[in-house]
Amino acid sequence: MKINCLIIDDEPLAINVIKNYLEPIENFEVINTFSNPIEGLNFLKNTKVDVIFLDINMPVLDGINFIKSLENPPILIITSAYSQFAIETYELDVLDYLVKPIEFPRLMKTLNKISKRLDINNKVSQESNTESPFIFVKIDKKRMKKIFFNEILVIESLKDYLKINTLTGKYIIHSTLSDFTDLLPEKNFLRIHRSYTIAIDKIDAVEGNSIEIEGLRYVIGRSYIDHVKQRILTST
Repeated sequence: MKINCLIIDDEPLAINVIKNYLEPIENFEVINTFSNPIEGLNFLKNTKVDVIFLDINMPVLDGINFIKSLENPPILIITSAYSQFAIETYELDVLDYLVKPIEFPRLMKTLNKISKRLDINNKVSQESNTESPFIFVKIDKKRMKKIFFNEILVIESLKDYLKINTLTGKYIIHSTLSDFTDLLPEKNFLRIHRSYTIAIDKIDAVEGNSIEIEGLRYVIGRSYIDHVKQRILTST
């Protein structure tokens, strides 16, 4: 399967670096490049891509506002000479942040992340077709645990691990919150913070910028709050 990539950067040299790195990599194909982000937006209206390599500091439209303008963004990889935007873009669900000058070994780590994310998305599609009410998670080297979706309360990020709080127990697994959230039915679960994904039907109360579930309060991230409140209102 070809992974279609788009590069948007106002520096032609930066575009060529990534393009040359990707050229010999099997399965990754650069289908277009743009130095003008507006032209990139117009291209996306009619063409589906899997990955966008995107600069931050660009004229007319910067990378952050470019991302915010996308209704259904593909996988997003930031390529920037400045590291101070990393936290802000992380809250926009950017998969990786590459600081220029980009070294080839560092890019390879990013490509591995992309491949893993797309594999997970394919599994999500298969699960949604069968409407499976549960998921198996690996909780130790030899044991796979079946967890029913309707028993999950909150999934909490612990860096490279997750704590899955359910009605029947708590389980620690090796995964990122973004990857695991992608495996859950979107209509039933909602990410409210970079550290929390919650089950919508388990919400007991919403007060200010926090949600209460089973007597515990979970803070809603500032960049999530508008989307969270809209989802909660439309789910009633």
